[in-house]
This record gives sequence, C-alpha cells and structure tokens, in this order.
Amino acid sequence: MKPEDRLSAGVQRWIYRQGWRSLRPVQVEAIEPIQARDRDIVISASTAAGKTEAFFLPAMSVVDTEQDGFSIIYISPLKALINDQHRRLEMLSEFTGIPVTPWHGDVSSSLKGKVRKRPKGILLITPESLEAMLMRHVGWSEEAFRHLQYCVIDEYHAFIGTERGQQLVSLLERVQALVHEVVPRVALSATLGDLATVVQTLRPGAGVPCHIIESKGTHSSLMFRLKGYEDPEIGPQPSKDVLERLAIPRINGEIFKVCRGGFHLIFANSRRNTELHASSLSDMCEQAHVPNEFFPHHGSLSKEHREYVESRMQKGDRPTSTICTMTLELGIDIGKVDSIIQVGTPHSVSSLRQRLGRSGRRGGPAALRMLIKESELSAKSTIQDRLRLHLFQSIALVRLLLFSRWYEPPDSTLYHFSTLLHQIMALIAQWGGVRAEQLYKQLCRQGPFGRVSVTQFTQLLRHMGETELISQMGNGELVLGLAGEKMVDDYRFYAAFKTPEEFRIIANGKTLGTLTANEPLIEGQMIIFSGRRWRVDHVDTQVLAVYVSQSRQGQPPLFGGSGAPVHRRVREEMLALYREGQYTLPAGGSEVDYLDDEAKRLFEQGLGAFRTLNLAEDVLIEERGATYVVPWLGDKECYTLAAWLTSPRQEVGTFAGIIEVPGMTKKQVVDSFTRFSYATITEAKLAERVADKLTEKFDEWLPEELLNEGYGAKFFDISATKAWIQDSVF
Repeated sequence: MKPEDRLSAGVQRWIYRQGWRSLRPVQVEAIEPIQARDRDIVISASTAAGKTEAFFLPAMSVVDTEQDGFSIIYISPLKALINDQHRRLEMLSEFTGIPVTPWHGDVSSSLKGKVRKRPKGILLITPESLEAMLMRHVGWSEEAFRHLQYCVIDEYHAFIGTERGQQLVSLLERVQALVHEVVPRVALSATLGDLATVVQTLRPGAGVPCHIIESKGTHSSLMFRLKGYEDPEIGPQPSKDVLERLAIPRINGEIFKVCRGGFHLIFANSRRNTELHASSLSDMCEQAHVPNEFFPHHGSLSKEHREYVESRMQKGDRPTSTICTMTLELGIDIGKVDSIIQVGTPHSVSSLRQRLGRSGRRGGPAALRMLIKESELSAKSTIQDRLRLHLFQSIALVRLLLFSRWYEPPDSTLYHFSTLLHQIMALIAQWGGVRAEQLYKQLCRQGPFGRVSVTQFTQLLRHMGETELISQMGNGELVLGLAGEKMVDDYRFYAAFKTPEEFRIIANGKTLGTLTANEPLIEGQMIIFSGRRWRVDHVDTQVLAVYVSQSRQGQPPLFGGSGAPVHRRVREEMLALYREGQYTLPAGGSEVDYLDDEAKRLFEQGLGAFRTLNLAEDVLIEERGATYVVPWLGDKECYTLAAWLTSPRQEVGTFAGIIEVPGMTKKQVVDSFTRFSYATITEAKLAERVADKLTEKFDEWLPEELLNEGYGAKFFDISATKAWIQDSVF
C-alpha cells in the first residue's frame, strides 16, 4: 500500500490538484502516527518542508465529517498566521467537506455567532481567544469540544519557555478536562533544540507516549556572505571623508544595490532600525526616480499595512523587499524569497535558522547576507570595540547553526509565578469556584508549573486573598474577590504576557528619551543611552523613571545593553573562534571564504586585541583605572557577577558579556569573587538588589518573596557562576 492510499479520497483529489508527484518524507512518516491517535507527536522540519500538510492531510482523512463539534483545534501564535492557514486550507476544506473557522479578535462577530450555533470541523485560534472562549462560554465550549480528536500547535518554538507558552499548555490541560479523554497534541516547528526537553513541555504530566518526526534535510546549497562596515566617529563638523565612510548609508546602499528588482527579507533587529532603514531606502528609490520597493513590517504597524506588504510578497508580481523584525520569522506564506539580509548580529541561533529558512523555498539555493557594523578604533576605544564582538558573535552563530546544529534550549529553571496567578484566576472564572487542591493538581502537579512547591503555591493563594483577588467560601471553594472580578472583566486579561515597559531616562531634570528595561536595573549600574555612558542613581518604578548622571568612564562601547539574552554556548563558540584564529567554513572538501575585505580586516583586529590582552589565559584585565571581567559566559552568569559587584558606591557595567568595574583593581575584584564563592546566597537574595522586578504582566500582584524567587531564577545563576569562579579565577 502506498502512503497516499491511507488518505481519504477528498485529500487525494486535493493532492492531485496541487500537481504533487509524491508526498515529502516528513509527510509520509507522519501519516501512521497521526491517524493512530494514541500518542503525542512533535514534527520538527525546516520552513516550507510541508509540516502543516504533514498534519492536516492524515488528520482530515480520518475525522468524522458528519459529527457536530470541533474535531481539530489549531493554535497559532499570530493572527496573521491563522489568516494565512485559513487561506491555505480553504480548497482542502472544499475537497473534504470539513469546515475551517478562523477565530481571533479581528474575526467578525457575525461569523463567530454563526459558528456558535453549530461548531464543526477545524478551529483556528490564538491562545488568547481560546482563553476567552473557556472563561466566557464554558458550557458551550464543553459541548463544542466534546468530540475533539486533535490539538495542533504551530510554530511551537515561539511558545517554549515563555509566559504565553505556560498559558498555552495550561489551556491544553483545561481543554483536556472538558473532553474527558486523551486528545493527542501535535507540535509543529522549524526550530527545536533538544527534542526530549520539548516533549516534556508539550505534556508535563506525561503518561502519553510521544512520537518525534525530525527532518534532517537542509538546503541543497547555501550562498553566504558577511560584509563588515567600520563606522567612523562623527565630530561636531564631520569632513566629507567621514560622511562618506558612515556605515548606515553604506549598508543601505548595499541593500539597494542587491535587492532592487527582487524579493528579499531584511531583518533589522528592532522596530526603530526597521523604520530608519525603510525610510532611507524609500528615499533612495525616489531619488533614483523608480517605484518604491522597500516596505517596513513590524507589530506596531496597522493590520492593513502589514497585510498589504504580505500580499505583495505572496503575489510576486511586483518586486518587494521587506524590512522587518521577528514578525516575519514565523511561517506566514510570503512566496518566493530570493535572499535574507541580516543587518546587525542576530538575536540567537534559533532566530537565525528561522530567518534563513525563509529563503530558497522553491527549490533554489538559500542566500544569506550579513551586514555587520563595528566602530572605528581610536586611542579611547573600549575592550568590547577592540575585540570586534559584533563580528565574532555573528560568525559564532553561523558556525553553531551550520555545523554544530545547536539551538538554544528552553530554560527549565523558571517559575512563571505571574502566569500561574493568571491561570488561577482564569480557572476560577471558568468554573465559578475551585478548591485549592484541585488548582494545585491541575496547574502544578500535572501541569506546566511543576517547579512550584506546595509551600510556594499556598503562599501565593494567601497573598491573593489578602489583595482581594480571590476569596474562600465556607465550603472551602475559592472564588473571585472584588479586585479579581475587576481584573478578569477587562478584555486585556486574556493575554498572559505584557509589552515591555518603557522607562524615561532623566538626567539633571531633563528627559533624554525612553528605554525598554530588558535587563536588571540596579543603582550604581552603568547603562548606555543615546551614545553616552550613564550611572543609574535611582529607579522609580511608580512613574517608570530612571534617574541618571553622566559616568566618568569615557566613551561607551558600541555593543551592549539591549536585545535578547545570549546563551553561554554562543560565547564559548566565540572564544573557540578567537583561539583558532580561523573563520572559513568547510564545504565540499575545501574551505569557503565568506568575508569581504573590510570584514577580514575587522576580524584580524579582533584577533590582535584578543592576543594582546592575553585573553586565552586571563579572564581579568586591568587597564585605564578599571578591571574588566571577560568570562565568556552567558548573560545569566554575567548578570550574576555584575549584581554581586554593584553597590550604591560601586559602578558596574555589563556590555556584551564583558563586565566593567571602574575604580577596582584586579586584586579587589578577585577578593570580591572570593567572598561570593563562599557566601551563602541565593538567586532570590541577589534579586533583592534590583529596583524594578516587574518584568511579567501580573508581577505586581505577587508577594515580595515569590517576586524575588521568580526574578532571580530568570536572570541569575549562582551555582554556574560559582563553578566558573573556581575553575577560571582561583
């Protein structure tokens, strides 16, 4: 029997209509386990490898087309991805007779009302809309999900280890409780690290086997080029030569030259950079008297603008290059992409893989260009700039992706107390009243919050009672309190995550601008803002203000102070790269040189600084009245060292994995590390030094002790840091 013979006649007709000669390997392998419905399944394959069809073709072949109620719940992190999947499944729906319903905040109430009268087929939904559905219409939900056969989660990597991911798994448990039988969970993702760890996150309570389908396939060919740009310092009256050598205009010139007339994705790492590049490139089109081909795409833009840009890419009838953030990392179908251009260092190996997967999607080679900017060196240049950390981190990420095939694993040490509080409130709102032991069993003992002890859970419930979020009835059931009723009545409650808060940076009574607090803010800490170095004097969490004074430590390094946390494995790969002194990549029995001349020169400068500083042997460097700690550790360990060293009398800065301690000698730093090595201190105790710990949505409702425990687990790692001190300092 051919694999296709296990598929229904309607599905086979759809395959024929697509002109497919055969199914892809991942689609063939998925047929039997999906149709068996006796296990969970993880499908890990590259972008455009057919993961979505690998699930829907066998699943839609076996669901009962006559049965009322939803047969399949498809959960997506993005509304745009739901709209895209709805479009892609419409013809398959016609051939199989299985209706497909998109359900999110932008779907009309009339369509939702029609589906409420007779739920059927496939439900495409976001976690937030599913949350609202369970809380507001629990009786209807119980009936609608009565014959549920599958729960499938797309782009699962986008959920793992996040508040939203904890909410998602909790929602799956709550749906399971309505159905009263095991519903297989299917996770689809192009980027998954340790698959065994992923399996544990999908169903924490276990008890159900999980089948892993992993495609090892890679692009048949990859065109890769890394260009370096040395950016001169601009004085009050820059010369013509300086202006001509500025990095950003040269980078935009390269993008304009390479992308004109084609279809490209340009990742700029932030919304601000996205807008700046898009504006300049649009101006260049106008100056050249040609139609604009360059458009921004990020979450703050209107839905209409984003859909217009996506439509241009999909239709492919007009050249379009999109300057974007991570919004286009995920699996929205945007048609053929000629190349990926990465401006600046990518956030992570996983992110780089997602981005690379958008190119070469129609049988052609994948193409990646990285455009990396470094500061021109001078007598005042910092260690960070001299080491050319942007360039070396970019190369390390590519090496880990292409040859080590390593991706950042989820952090299993987190508590997620904020999301736990959210789910306690949601469950109480869903059922009207729940006993404490029932909550702990579903959410912690068998659910996604397995790290939370009975003591911590009791402490949380007690504090929620004191703040009137919940109240206990005479029969022992927990119900919503006055503050809790008000909280869950707000439509914003359904989301477990929040947008990072912007702090105003104030110096001498003048607001310099705003800064997103992605890292610990401690009095005495140094931060970089508006191209200058500042000392944090006070953090006011009530008015979201950081009061600073100018640091005396000279010019700031280019790199540091923002972005996603860097994993220790990345910095270890950077160290290996410095030690080897070799950047070429093996391919076809030879070494491939992918750096341009300017990048080669920057690479040699970085190697020279590494050797001059003797960083192959030393981790502590004393110069210019400061000691620099160069540990080659991840951000968690670096934050731990910096938090220990920082005090109201001692400035400390953490920039790109290098800790700067002004005014302290090498011996004094070693003495401080010695005290730390023997100190009885926990991550929670270290968190007490941090002024603003409200990083997650409901942190303000947590008791102080749990807030410190949660924050400490997220940003610090005492044991790993002490182990490094023992191995590298003593």
